[in-house]
Formats: sequence, structure tokens, C-alpha cells
Amino acid sequence: MPKLTRILAGGLIVLALLLGVFAWVLSRKPAPAPVAALAQASFPVVVAKHMLPAGKPITVDDLRVQSLPINPGGAFTDSSLLVGRIPGTDIGAESPVLESQLSSGMAEQITPGERALAVRVDDGNAVGNRLRPGNLVDVFFTLKRDGNIGSGGEIDRTQARLLISKVRVLAFGNATIGNDNSGDPNGMVRTAVLAVPVPDVDRLTLAEASGRLIFALRNPRDTDVVDADAFAPLPEVVKTAARIQGASASGSTRAAAGVALDALSGGAGERPVASPRMAAPTARVARSGGGIEVIRGGRTETVAQ
Repeated sequence: MPKLTRILAGGLIVLALLLGVFAWVLSRKPAPAPVAALAQASFPVVVAKHMLPAGKPITVDDLRVQSLPINPGGAFTDSSLLVGRIPGTDIGAESPVLESQLSSGMAEQITPGERALAVRVDDGNAVGNRLRPGNLVDVFFTLKRDGNIGSGGEIDRTQARLLISKVRVLAFGNATIGNDNSGDPNGMVRTAVLAVPVPDVDRLTLAEASGRLIFALRNPRDTDVVDADAFAPLPEVVKTAARIQGASASGSTRAAAGVALDALSGGAGERPVASPRMAAPTARVARSGGGIEVIRGGRTETVAQ
């Protein structure tokens, strides 16, 4: 037993010596050099060279690509993607240009000279609710005579006419261009948004308020449209100056001049003419052997004496 104890003690002493030698060797090694700092990350981001005012289209000279330590959400890396876009708010100089700062959505689908206009629809006037954003339609309207001839009513004749041709559908129900969810499967679509030329906005709103609109779906390759030169200009509600009357006036100016319902219905400046069937009745009496013959208009009656 004492012999085993001496052996264990000797082994521990040898292990201690080895550990001491190992520690001395480690202490002789030079200290490791500090780890080099990681290179700072950078991201190419399009920034504004100067303040970009809201509502003014962006040009290529307004932008530059700059390396930034952050990559903001909605930032751009290519300046060409921003040319022509319009800021919705002022963008400061040296600031990243972000998607959220730019005009977007339906406003970008409207071309200059057009306005987005919402109109009421139902399955009876919108091709059975089969219209889709991006479709082209012809807008027809119907008007019903609103009074007896000669009583001063604005609409003298019940009529149906083509109002505007080749109008683009921007939205139908909840479906919009780029987000076509095929409308409402329950057939509950109540509005359609149309891209309407500014001068036609008056006519469309007046026709909707006074009659009924009907949308006829058309093939996008069909080029047939209404020839505006075939009709005389409609009388204005508010007279414009002589120097800008007629075709020389801008679309907004013509829209501001307005259109009256009697002009839209084709009755402006016309005196209603009664048809033969609706003329005041006249009577002629003739005697015959069997009684008195009374002739009223186109009817003949014999009255016993």
C-alpha cells in the first residue's frame, strides 16, 4: 500500500512539472495581433442632389447614386427607375428617394388630360359584372322625357345615345389594374372608376345624374371612335371669352364652361314641334242617312240622330 501511494505521488509530481513547462512555453509566445476591424458595409442608394419639390417630375439630373451604411426600405439603386416619377412630398437634399415618398397607385395610371371618375354600376349596365380593370368600354346613356311637349321640360324626347367611346376602366369594385381580384364573386360591385377626358367629365356626370349609363365592352384593337367634328359644339353654361372659344380652349376650360341638360339631350335652342299624333284634336261633322258622322283626327264615329 505505501508503495502504491509513492507511485501516485510521483505521477502527480511529474504531471505538475509538465503543466508548469507547458505554461512557461505559452508565456514565451508573443501576444496575438488584434483582430482587424471588419470592413464597414455599404449599399448603393439613389439620393437627391438637391431638394425635390412635391408635384414636379423627377429628372435624371436631380439624382445620383451614393454608398450609404444603411439600406432604407423602399430605396432605389437605379436612377433611371425614378425619371418621370412625381414626389408626393418634398424630398430633402442628400436624402434617399423612397417609394413611399412618390405618387403611386391609381394616379399613375391616369394619362395627362384625363381624370379618374367613379360611376355607379350594376349587373344590368356593366356587362353582367364582367368588366375588368384595363378593359375599354363605350359609355351609352338613356334619358326619359321629363314633361309634356311644350311644358318647358328639359328633355323633350326619350333617347339612347353613345356618350363617350373607348374609355379605359381603372377599377371595378375592389379590383384595380395590377391587382385584379376578379371583382366581387357575389355580384355586389357598385362602382367602376373610369379614365375620362377632362372635357367629357361634365357630360358623364350630367348623364349619370339625369339618366342611366350603360357600358358596352369593346375589343382593344377596335379603333372606331366618335368623330367629334361631326357634331356642333354644345352651348356653354358659362360663356368663355371669344379668344378661347371652341376647339382652341383647353380641356379644363371647356369643362369649366359646363354643359346644360337641355343641350346634352339635343334640345337646346330648338322649339318643340308636336307630332301629328299629338296635335290638338279637331272635329268635323258630316250628316249621313243613318246618323251624324263625327271625324276626330284619324278616327271616324257615327252618332245616331
